[in-house]
Amino acid sequence: MINASLRPLIDASESDPFRVLGWHREGSGWRLRVFRPHASSVSALIDDAWLPLRRVGKTGIFEWSGAVAKAAPARLRINEDGLIAECIDPYAFPPRPIAQDVYLFGEGSNSQAYSIFGAVPETRDGVAGVCFRLWAPNAARVSLLGEFNHWDGRAHPMCSLGASGIWELFMPELPAGTLYKFEVRTRRTGALMVKTDPYGREFERRPATAARVCAESAYAWGDAEWLARRAQWDWQHAPMSIYEMHPGSWMRHPDSSFFSYREMAERLVPYARDLGYTHIELMPVMEHPLDESWGYQCTGYFAPSSRFGTPDDLRFFIDTCHQAGIGVLLDWVPGHFPMDDWALAHFDGTALYEHEDPRLGVHQDWGTYIFNYGRNEVRSFLLSSADYWLREFHADGLRVDAVASMLYLDYSRKAGEWLPNKYGGRENLEAIEFLRQLNQLVHREFPGAVTIAEESTAWPMVSRPVYLGGLGFSMKWNMGWMHDTLDYMSKPPIHRRYHHERLTFGQEYAYSENFVLPFSHDEVVHGKGSLLGKMPGDEWQRFANQRLLLTYQTAASGKKLTFMGVELGQPGEWSEGSELPWKLLATEQHAGMHRLVGDLNRLYVATPALHDLDFDVAGFSWIDCHDVEQSVVSWLRYARDGSYVVVVLNFTPVPRKGYRLGVPAAGTWREVFNSDSRYYGGSDLGNGGLMTAQPRIWMGRPASLDLTLPPLGAVILAPQPPAPAMPAAPLEAATDEKG
Repeated sequence: MINASLRPLIDASESDPFRVLGWHREGSGWRLRVFRPHASSVSALIDDAWLPLRRVGKTGIFEWSGAVAKAAPARLRINEDGLIAECIDPYAFPPRPIAQDVYLFGEGSNSQAYSIFGAVPETRDGVAGVCFRLWAPNAARVSLLGEFNHWDGRAHPMCSLGASGIWELFMPELPAGTLYKFEVRTRRTGALMVKTDPYGREFERRPATAARVCAESAYAWGDAEWLARRAQWDWQHAPMSIYEMHPGSWMRHPDSSFFSYREMAERLVPYARDLGYTHIELMPVMEHPLDESWGYQCTGYFAPSSRFGTPDDLRFFIDTCHQAGIGVLLDWVPGHFPMDDWALAHFDGTALYEHEDPRLGVHQDWGTYIFNYGRNEVRSFLLSSADYWLREFHADGLRVDAVASMLYLDYSRKAGEWLPNKYGGRENLEAIEFLRQLNQLVHREFPGAVTIAEESTAWPMVSRPVYLGGLGFSMKWNMGWMHDTLDYMSKPPIHRRYHHERLTFGQEYAYSENFVLPFSHDEVVHGKGSLLGKMPGDEWQRFANQRLLLTYQTAASGKKLTFMGVELGQPGEWSEGSELPWKLLATEQHAGMHRLVGDLNRLYVATPALHDLDFDVAGFSWIDCHDVEQSVVSWLRYARDGSYVVVVLNFTPVPRKGYRLGVPAAGTWREVFNSDSRYYGGSDLGNGGLMTAQPRIWMGRPASLDLTLPPLGAVILAPQPPAPAMPAAPLEAATDEKG
């Protein structure tokens, strides 16, 4: 007759296994109880002697009772199918108090929940092992599955920590690299689900989905100097030229296998450094099951993708970047997660991380679930993910994906398909509060790290501090500028005069946010064509147009981002299934584009006027934005020290000789950049390096230059020697000439 108290253990419904397993006082002696359903026999080392345990009936329960000198954690010898293995009884280690961590987790403010959840290496009573904790408040029972128990959910039930909804089990002597999952019995239906670890730090290679016990990192960082400089970094006035790249398709081996993080460190870092980029932005490297999602359907919010190596391999890559003077930004996706039934979706049989109501919880466009930002524990989960990448991997910032989809309850929804907030509005109040909390965390805990929002609407103050009522991001992608610019550049030059406002309208709002000017991966996929492919005209004109476009981006107000392949003049769309077409660099036009990108980056970094006042109206002044007929625009860029440069862009294939331009000072000027140089594949039409500005008032300026503007070309000019400090605003001198 089986004791009724053991029935939940046998039926796999036990929520407090420590109630019946391990050592228990019995009269003047002790009883040791072990549950191993696959064992034929079990022995225990008791008082220095191996003693057999008695099987209880036909169950997998084994018992020993008697007097012992000390009920120390028992070492067990287990015979399963003739294979004998030893282990220490995990039920000798009851849960430890973590009340403060649990309180903060439930409050929504625990930004280091990864220190208690998942598979955390610990030492208890002198025994090294791994503590597993899982949040599953609506589970009736949770068990640990792994190679160590034949993936049998009966063998290692976890202990419920009560109202917190947390389950715990310490597994002594479990080695790093062990694969594991969780088996969850739902309270609502009793159904069994097998789930991967939401806090898993390492996973097996897709398509397999088990988490892997990750040893505490012993990586020896060499970037202390970088981090010290970053803490004092004045990013608002510093140059930022970002190389956005997809790790799986930047470069591959001849057999089409991926480069590892360490191989990317060897090849990508010197490549980006030689091209003058200040930062590399990695499209999501968090674990994801589908290559075609590019990482944006994330299932491992604390794990670098195993496609490319181990967590320490990613640390090596970032460390290598830092030691080469390059920052690393990580693309991060807190807006939605995939519906895979082995991951976060309906994690404990209920909508735990998402909303139950599909009008709130399902993203219609992407077939994904939307995080429930109003749930405190979900906020702690996401904040901890952000903290983890910045703290454990020394990332220099997060580019936050799809912020617009988080801000609006009616995002991509028709009437009747969404629920208003408590005030009847369309704003997602809980998401707004989460984003503010996120940005405050990053700026408080990681000095010099930045957060960049991909936000495509006119939501105000995205990149303004929380204390002023903003969302608190450091910067925001300028999607309006990008779309207007690409729309304009796609027009045949003969028609551009009718769309001139596409070039000039951006200045109306250019300083309402701290903008990044992006040409991102989204613009070179799904039938949109490559950047070069968007350009009109014959081959020469397409290359000239792209050179002009990239110079325009460099000289405009805002930090810069370009997607990999742009520097090659890639003619076709990007595909995640193959590497970039590196053979293009063997042809002169493509090599010229490559040289242009490097020279633009170096000029941008070396010229304060091109970056110092990116976010301040004082850093920009039109010279002429009205030359519609010739499709020419010109402006001044200023630095805080008063230095400046002149930018002139000709958006037609017609050379403009004798083009008079007003400038701030007479004297010698130098053409510091010309996108039409033969070095870049152009026609080499320009101004011969040095020229003289006459003291002739023009366009409201006290002096003027007689220029040659190359076809579909841009020139950047600087006074020689550099100009003394002067006001950024244009002069208001009266003139009867143009202006």
